[in-house]
Amino acid sequence: MKRVLVTGGCGFIGRHVAHELTEHGYEVRVLDALLEQVHGRVSVSIPAGTELIRADVRDRDAVAKAVSDVDAVIHLAAEVGVGQSMYEIARYVGTNDLGTATLLEALIKKPVERIVVASSMSIYGEGLYETPDGRRVDDARRKPGDIRNGQWNLLSAAGETLSPIATDEEKRPDLASIYALTKFMQERAVLIFGQTYGVSAVALRLFNVFGAGQALANPYTGVLANFAARLANGKRPMIFEDGQQKRDFVHVRDVARAFRLALEQRLAAGQAINIGSGGSYTISDVARLLAEAMGIAKLPPEILGKARSGDIRNCFADIGKARELLGFEPRHRLENSLAEFVAWVRNNVAVDRGTDMKRELEERGLVS
Repeated sequence: MKRVLVTGGCGFIGRHVAHELTEHGYEVRVLDALLEQVHGRVSVSIPAGTELIRADVRDRDAVAKAVSDVDAVIHLAAEVGVGQSMYEIARYVGTNDLGTATLLEALIKKPVERIVVASSMSIYGEGLYETPDGRRVDDARRKPGDIRNGQWNLLSAAGETLSPIATDEEKRPDLASIYALTKFMQERAVLIFGQTYGVSAVALRLFNVFGAGQALANPYTGVLANFAARLANGKRPMIFEDGQQKRDFVHVRDVARAFRLALEQRLAAGQAINIGSGGSYTISDVARLLAEAMGIAKLPPEILGKARSGDIRNCFADIGKARELLGFEPRHRLENSLAEFVAWVRNNVAVDRGTDMKRELEERGLVS
């Protein structure tokens, strides 16, 4: 039996990863700072027998203790959220970049068989596009002037509307937010470390993760949780731009399974791999589907017609590499999983802080 350290193991994804590992015979140790913004003031649930070290991932002594006798590491500890990263810059860089550096330095002295890091689809910036004649475009980016004028869709240099297509791992990174910058650093640092020290390393580029257990009081977390908190309080979900932006929503249980597979599959070593559903949904459709599942379809989304700094228009996953290297196949589609999510929301206190988030961004000039 192998012992695995899961940093950030009390978080939304981390708890599911810990359960997935214990169900498959692993011993699990968790390192987590248990921040109030993420966890609120309630106790968190981790599998029985899981060892918990409550500490910040930048705490050298705690991290050294955590890695002292483990065989593998799944590194999830990170500050999450594009919008907040644009003004809490030191906080995001400190936790994500310095925290990862602290972990890797500890692993120089106590090497492990494999480390798997949670990267993010945000490193792509805009996803892949193609021109009307079928040419691939992997460096598309919107101009600030176009956004201010309400031109949400991307145009080619010739002024043609570009069509979004599934994004594969060959798409060049384009870092549009501080959060994306820190996630790219985490990914590259782990892969460079693995190559340098002979440690098998894998980066999973996660798309929009959803499922029971998301922080309903943290407005900088997943869009589905934000919408649920609004709806549960009788308020319309707020959507930036025109609501037609597309994302890939992948269930947290599928993500947890992907992390286990990334520990186990030999061919994954040294690779960065997309983990998504392989499908796409407009944000407006997601809001409507959720409202219908909650029985309050009379609350349509509020389309703000404004953009947040750091947001991109479209990005959804090509998961061919995950299928090939991990044997990964999504089992839980968004449209078939909302009943379970809604049941969980109804049994928890959903604090709506979406208006506070919008105000904080506007006060800093991050909404246009």
